[in-house]
Amino acid sequence: MNFYIIIPAHNEEDSIALTLESLVSQSHLPKRIVVVNDNSTDNTEHIVQKFTETYKFISLVHTTSSNKHLPGAKIVNAFYKGFETLDDQYDVICKYDADLIFPKNYLEQLAFHFNKNKNIGMAAGLCYIKKNEAWILENLTRKDHIRGALKAYRKQCFLDIGLLKLSMGWDTVDELLAKYYDWDILIDDSLKVNHLKPTGINYNTSSKYLQGEALYKMRYGFMITLITALKMALKKRNLRVLINYMKGYYKAKNSNTTFIVTMDEGKFIRNLRWNGILTKLK
Repeated sequence: MNFYIIIPAHNEEDSIALTLESLVSQSHLPKRIVVVNDNSTDNTEHIVQKFTETYKFISLVHTTSSNKHLPGAKIVNAFYKGFETLDDQYDVICKYDADLIFPKNYLEQLAFHFNKNKNIGMAAGLCYIKKNEAWILENLTRKDHIRGALKAYRKQCFLDIGLLKLSMGWDTVDELLAKYYDWDILIDDSLKVNHLKPTGINYNTSSKYLQGEALYKMRYGFMITLITALKMALKKRNLRVLINYMKGYYKAKNSNTTFIVTMDEGKFIRNLRWNGILTKLK
């Protein structure tokens, strides 16, 4: 099974070598790895270049975007810069962060799952972060959701969902659309991936309204957006999170921001979310 991996990297000199070392040490080697150096001002380019000299299946491309740490379109734009350098001879396409350390059997185990069940469209392990010298589960989202840091898509699923959306929320809507097209999502909790930088730790403050904007663009509607915002505010114990979500939602609504899903897809997404909410209440 051919794995093609794209790694957007912005100022990742402290971690990119560890990520690449874990990937070139896999029991099932990837066919291609493309690192996209996204406007780095540190030693990221030089470190990756050293790997390309040793491993012919690793390549380095460059792109220039904002020098701010922003989620969403910036990451997806970098992904596409790498994607356009690849051919279509992949079975699985992966978007991985540049601060992950994978267990040696990671790709082998994903290949096993994809081969065993042809209806699996996306698969991944779980992210762990270091706290008090111990690696603990990064409990930011549900265990049935694949983190944006380590996405892996079967080729046909990737094509069915229309590739990745150039928007904040791309790593949520991809799963929702996969379910819309009847693909299964698999999380293997035996695959523990060390995440060296907790999600969002370096995000710029200008990103604070993007979550609410993303929920609008995914056609969540007011009530589901409010419930989602409340849940995140409670999880982070910060009322400002709720306010920023709703401000972002109304900013997008008032400016007639373009949706990233169709009306039918939006209806499916809302029904899916309501079913999940009602199930938890029961």
